[in-house]
Formats: sequence, structure tokens, C-alpha cells
Amino acid sequence: MLRFIMRNAKIQCLFLGSFIFGIWTSLLFIYFHHYHDNNQQKRIQDPEPNWSPQRSMHLQDTQGSEQIPPPHLNIKRSDVAEAETPKSFLKFSKNFNYSDPEFIKGFLKYGLNTIISRRVGLDRTVPDTRNKLCLKKHYPVKLPTASVIICFFNEEYNTLFRTVSSVINLTPYYLLEEIILIDDMSEYEDLKEKLNYHLEIFRGKIKLIRNKKKEGLIRSRMIGAAHASGDVLVFLDSHCEVNKVWLEPLLYAISKDPTVVVCPLIDVIDDSSLEYKPSPIVRGAFDWYLNFKWDNVFSYEMEGPEGPITPVRSPAMAGGIFAINSHYFNEIGQYDKGMNLWGGENLELSLRIWMCGGQLFIIPCSRVGHITKLHLSQNSEVIEAQAYNSLRLVHVWLDEYKEQFFLRRPDLKLRNYGNISDRVELRKQLGCKSFQWYLDTIFPELEAYT
Repeated sequence: MLRFIMRNAKIQCLFLGSFIFGIWTSLLFIYFHHYHDNNQQKRIQDPEPNWSPQRSMHLQDTQGSEQIPPPHLNIKRSDVAEAETPKSFLKFSKNFNYSDPEFIKGFLKYGLNTIISRRVGLDRTVPDTRNKLCLKKHYPVKLPTASVIICFFNEEYNTLFRTVSSVINLTPYYLLEEIILIDDMSEYEDLKEKLNYHLEIFRGKIKLIRNKKKEGLIRSRMIGAAHASGDVLVFLDSHCEVNKVWLEPLLYAISKDPTVVVCPLIDVIDDSSLEYKPSPIVRGAFDWYLNFKWDNVFSYEMEGPEGPITPVRSPAMAGGIFAINSHYFNEIGQYDKGMNLWGGENLELSLRIWMCGGQLFIIPCSRVGHITKLHLSQNSEVIEAQAYNSLRLVHVWLDEYKEQFFLRRPDLKLRNYGNISDRVELRKQLGCKSFQWYLDTIFPELEAYT
């Protein structure tokens, strides 16, 4: 009798598991069929490269890196340097079968099209998306050296390797001090011995650090910074591809002022076709919920002698991709090591830079492509970490304006946020300005946000 009951229970579990998987598969098929058809129709109606608004489905990168939402794009051909789109990835996205079980499985596991990622391979050429004026700029030979820090957790192998190879191939050898890879306890076999083996071709430029316990993105980046020997720290996500002459503009800006923190303009790599698409000039911003967003750049900011390639003053950074002088990073307190996993650290650092005497700019002549991955579920651990991290930010930096946050998130008002005494003391030591100053001087538009 007991054996019969157990057998029935197993059958029911298997049936339930198959039923749930079937639902996810159906949802993905419907989504990609609709998305693909819309894109095909859009290409017929409008031959210019552009994006539709951010997808209505929840976008979350759970591979242990910062979520960078794709900007709403409406790009004119004159905004980017004319470049022939490489055939290497377009031929794989035409008439793609989005109902392929292998595609569904790969997307659920990695948040991107693993079939096309394998076909594209470990290295490729992407279109040069810079404005033509950038091609006329020249940079000094003598610039600071860079340590590129890339943290990863269960990243798709080819995607990770393309990130590394793009940095190696498109960075002058004498400027690249090292690439530091931090593996935050990845579980997949191809990220172990196979990765070690293939990284041998970059011997002398790669440091691979494997965490002994799960640290999360924030603390993993601090581990990477502690092992860095370059003049400048450049943080990248593990699903990026850098573009031509990407590093020199960042290093040049920092060489002129070590308290300037700079971000490239982030292009979009489509998660389903892996097509590399140019982004318009935007700046980083956020709302009272502390959600990061892309914002339009005021026309008067582009009226200088360099016009559309003028560095853009940005109230906030997306967080996944930026460069900072290594001494300045230490001087202003690195990251808040009391934060967990990832989320909120980009806004906390942005506020600290501006309020404590630094500056934050987006450099249009530096371009880096990034995949914003699609995941159909929220990770409860990530949700908890983002709430916890936001509370630490609120209680250290927002002063009396923290009530604006709690008006929108009253559920967090009595939640625990740990010990922030060292961060409060850091703010005093650095002689930081008030959040009122930040609103008045850097981001007055925030007050109008609901």
C-alpha cells in the first residue's frame, strides 16, 4: 500500500513538473513569436536602426551582475558612423525557430539565445557605432594603465569569452595592465577546467580568481579591485563586447582629473538575435523608488565645441560598466561592503561621487555593448538584497528626503538595514554635501518625478 502511494506521488510530481515546464515553454514561444514578428514588421516599415520601448515583461539579470535597462531609441543614420553590419550574426537570426526546445532550455538557463551565441563563437567584429566626429579625435600615447575587472556567476561560456576577447583585441597592449576575472562560485562545468584551458592563450594578461564562498557582485568587485595593479579600475559585466577605441576616451578623461568617474555609452546587444545595436546619447537617472532609468540629455549640453560627442554630465550611473582612478576609488570608500549581492550600489556610489567632490560623466566616444537578459521570474534573494541595499543608501545619503522614498515604499520603513555607522562616518570624513545640494545642483528634475 505504501509503495503504491509513493508511486502515485512520484507520478503526480512528474506530471506537475511537466505541466509547469510546458507553461514556461508556451509563454516563451508566444513572447518570442510575437517579438520576432514585430521586429520583422518594423524592419519593413522603418529601415533605420531603432528600438521599441522597454519590454513589458520583467527584465532581470540574475547572473550576478547589474541590470542595465536598454534605452528607448530613435536613432538617425547620421548619429552613428556608417558601418556595414557584419553578416556573422545577422544570418543566424533570420527565420530563427523560437519554438526549438534547445532555444527554450538555453534561454531559461542563461537569459539569452545560446544557439546563436555558440554559432557566433568566441570572437567577432561588431559595427563601429561612434559618431563620425569621434574618428577625428586623437589621444596621447601616455595614458594611465587599466585593470579591467569582470565578475561572473554561471555565465554562458561563449558570452563570457567574447567579453574577454573583445577587451584583449580592442585595447592597446600597453594600456591594458590586466583583466581580472572573479568567479563567484559558478556551478557549470564549462566555467571550470575548460575556461582555465582556453584562457591560456591570454597568459600574462589574465588573473582568474575563484571565490571560496558566494560573495555577490558588490563584494566580488571589491575582491577584484584589491588584486588590481593598474592606475584605473574599469568594471565590466560578463556579457559585454567593447567597441573600437573604447578605452582611450575613458582613460584620457581620468588623466585630466582623477576625481572624474566615467562611463561609456552603452549599446545594446539583443538577447535573442545577439545583434549589436547603437544607443542614442542618454544620461543615467533614477526615480523616488530608487529605480535606475535612462534620461534624455538636454540640447544645450550638446552645444559646446564638440557638439554630440561632448562628455555628458550624468546624475547616476547604470553601475555595470564604468572607469575610476584606483586611488580615488579607495579614497572615497570603494563600495558599501555591508550591501548584499547587487542592486542599489550604483546609485549609492553615484550620490557619493557627486556629494563628496567628484564628478560623473558619460563619454559618447566610448562604446560598449551589453546584453540585458530576459528572465521570467524574480529571484527572492535578489529582491531582498535590493530592498536591504536601498535602505542603507536611504539612511546614509537622502537626509530628510528619505521620506519621499518611504511614501512610495512604506513596507520598507521598519525593515532592518544593518549597521551603517561606518558609512555615516565616511560621509563626515569626506566632508560631503547635503542631498539638498545634489537636488539643486545635479539633479533638480528628480523632484518632479512621481
